[in-house]
Amino acid sequence: MNLSEYDDKDLLRLNSRILKELKSRGIIRTFNNPLGDYTEWLVSTRLDYTLENNSKAGFDATSKTGERIQIKGRRVTPTNNSRQLSAIRNLSSKDFDILAAVIFDEDYNVIEAKMIPQEIIHEYANYREHVNAHILILKGDILSDNRIKDIKKDLI
Repeated sequence: MNLSEYDDKDLLRLNSRILKELKSRGIIRTFNNPLGDYTEWLVSTRLDYTLENNSKAGFDATSKTGERIQIKGRRVTPTNNSRQLSAIRNLSSKDFDILAAVIFDEDYNVIEAKMIPQEIIHEYANYREHVNAHILILKGDILSDNRIKDIKKDLI
């Protein structure tokens, strides 16, 4: 498919249709950027978690053993290779037990996927007052910490 043949409006319409189809398949739950919904779907489906209601604050899914899972994804591209996950709010309130963090390449292939216990996130995340949240970047020492489970093979 040569997308350069489409005009701007046609590309936006195609995007809308794609999002509607992904939603009808249960892969995404909103019409926002599909990365977050796709990451939640992928992790919950492959690890047999139950997704929570979209309005549930603090965690996205629950394991069979009752663990509360916060799920975050990031897509890196040739023009933006940042591995910074979205803001982790209220870290001290312990609203979740484990953070499932997934880094995708430009084509949504899993590059990294980790299960990070909540109690060690503060060792790697930095609090940023202007967003009132902790920011975690999934690179460096965190990738080799033996307290963190690698789940990449479970997701691909």
